Amino acid sequence: MIEKKPLVPDRIRKITGSFAFIEHRFLRKGFWTSLTHHELLIYIFLVLAADRQGLSYYSFDKICSLLAVTPDEYILARNALIEKGLVAFDGLLFQVLSLPEQPVNQRVQLLTSKEDMEQRDPATVHELIRKSLGGNHA
Repeated sequence: MIEKKPLVPDRIRKITGSFAFIEHRFLRKGFWTSLTHHELLIYIFLVLAADRQGLSYYSFDKICSLLAVTPDEYILARNALIEKGLVAFDGLLFQVLSLPEQPVNQRVQLLTSKEDMEQRDPATVHELIRKSLGGNHA
C-alpha cells in the first residue's frame, strides 16, 4: 500500500468560498472516457460555472470565446452532453445533472473502406468540399 502524504504541505487545498465538485464516479465508472475532448471541455466548464444546484447561464458566445471552440463544436458537444443525460438546457439556462447510473458509450465506427473514408472521414470530406469550390479555399 502506498503511504500518501502531501508533497508540499504548506500548499494543501482548502475550500474557501464557492467551489465545484465532480464525483469520483465520473472517472472510476467510465464517464470521462465516454466523452469527446469538446464534451469534456464544456462539461468541466459548466461544472465550474454552476451554482450549488448545478445551474449556470453563460451565453453561447461567451462559452465559445472562453473555451476557444467553434459554434459547431459547441453545439455538437452540448447536444451530446444532453443526450448522455449529463446536462439539461432550456435555451438560456444550463443545469449540470446528477450522474446517471452508467455512462452512455457511443460506439466508434472505424473507417474500413473507401466508401467509409469518403463519407465519414473529416479530412476527406473537407477535401471534397474544397475541390467542389474550385480548389482555392482552405
